[in-house]
Amino acid sequence: MKEYYDRRAPEYDDWYLRRGLFEPRDREGWDAELEQLFSVIGALGPGRTLDVACGTGFLTRHLRGDVLALDQSPRMLDEAHRQAPSATIVQGDAFALPFTAHAFDRVFAGHFYGHLQPPERERFLGEARRVANELVVVDASRKHSGIDEHMSPRMLNDGSTWEVFKRYFTGAGLAEELGGGEVLLEGEYFVVVRA
Repeated sequence: MKEYYDRRAPEYDDWYLRRGLFEPRDREGWDAELEQLFSVIGALGPGRTLDVACGTGFLTRHLRGDVLALDQSPRMLDEAHRQAPSATIVQGDAFALPFTAHAFDRVFAGHFYGHLQPPERERFLGEARRVANELVVVDASRKHSGIDEHMSPRMLNDGSTWEVFKRYFTGAGLAEELGGGEVLLEGEYFVVVRA
């Protein structure tokens, strides 16, 4: 998967911005809900936040406080540095976070948790709980998808195709899976839970 995300880095935000291959998709209310997502992220209290699997920094830039953005992909981190220049950028493994216990106030994960298989989920949640008392997860809403999970076919601008494991959540379902929490947003496209 590392190769997929390295190759997708320059075009990753096309999905959010409905550009390129994503332009013809009809997503009624997408722009308004994306703005609502930005508001929810921006309303999180400022603090020392670790953004795990930050990708291009598209969501990172809305976090307030002292933000450290971590990703395994050097090309994603190049994009994150450009979009979230005030964040500290670190290459690292989400399943073996290179930080001491309670080093952060919050772990933030945007569109990462929904790609994890069961053993990976447990490893990530263990690491997130080790380094922070709060976890905020942004992922895809089940309302729009109509399914719980599948192998999602992905095509890049270069014509290459990939299959990525993808899950979709209700707010209550994600909160329960995270061990309890508060649903901050449950829209047609996005769900946000603070645990």
